[in-house]
Amino acid sequence: MKKDKFGKIKIQRVDPGQLNERLLLINLYITQGLTLIIGIIILFFQKRSVISLLQFPENYRFLLWGCGLAAAMFGVDFLLSRFVKEESLDDGGINEMLFRNRPVWHIAIICVIVSICEELLFRGAIQYGLGPYWTSIIFALIHVRYLRHWIPTGWVFLSSYALGYIYIQAGTLWAPIVCHFLIDFISGLVIKFRRGT
Repeated sequence: MKKDKFGKIKIQRVDPGQLNERLLLINLYITQGLTLIIGIIILFFQKRSVISLLQFPENYRFLLWGCGLAAAMFGVDFLLSRFVKEESLDDGGINEMLFRNRPVWHIAIICVIVSICEELLFRGAIQYGLGPYWTSIIFALIHVRYLRHWIPTGWVFLSSYALGYIYIQAGTLWAPIVCHFLIDFISGLVIKFRRGT
């Protein structure tokens, strides 16, 4: 009888130095798929509809919230990069490996997927039950790569709280989705085109 190959699969902690670009990309898509599934399950138990949550708003006020927060976050990020040591902001090279050699269209696709999946779970589902404070704590904890340093961990918490705030103010999940997309996409482009400097 032929042995099942799935029995040999082990789940273990991987050091960022052990990752290659392909493995990182596979990991990203798997985790975002799980994020989406978990968000949909939570929404199901909350008796809320994914379709109504992602319904596109009639007015474009949400763009002001999303773009405004993204601009403010880039301003703070710029100040942090000027006054805080680079090693204190280090994510272990994960973002560099993810975006450095990607074409722009693929960076955009990654950022669309991440922003929709994460905002659906965190702002759309978890924040509904726990509020923005506890949601932001969970959001900071799942960004494990930043936990070695308190400044990026605190920044992820504050960013998450701000995303929750604009979700409440704009009344649509599209405000934090737009902001999350802009932050990730512009950061990805900076990493990609910064290579030669």
